[in-house]
Amino acid sequence: MLHVTRQSISKWENGRGYPDLDNLIQLSKVYKMSIDNLLSENPNLKKQFNLSDEQIIQKQSQSKKINTDLYQNTDEGIILIILSIVSGLIPPIGIFMPLYVAWRNNKYNSLYKTINLICIIVLLISILGTYVIIVDNWLIPARTTIYQIK
Repeated sequence: MLHVTRQSISKWENGRGYPDLDNLIQLSKVYKMSIDNLLSENPNLKKQFNLSDEQIIQKQSQSKKINTDLYQNTDEGIILIILSIVSGLIPPIGIFMPLYVAWRNNKYNSLYKTINLICIIVLLISILGTYVIIVDNWLIPARTTIYQIK
């Protein structure tokens, strides 16, 4: 949520480094406690920041809102696979939708490589289906004669 590396957190926990003011403000929002309470256990850190309440309020107003949603990193792999396969049922849409799905896919999806493979297959099948539709209807229409039976 804070976009801080594990190494930085390890340094903070082991006393080899301290979070900057922006991270302190974000931590106070996440843990719903004042910055004063966060700094109360470490007097050296408290002296290092030595900030007035006005400076803290100013920094808090400048800081970005943290996304604390429980499922902020949702895995949408299954949805992308279904979307890609269903789009293959309608050939013209099946050309564009797998491209969107491949663009939307990211390495954090559990089925990352599978989604890319399915997109390629659906794209090839849709290109073939669209070609058949165009050729049959406009380029070389079928010369089938229909006779009415009386």
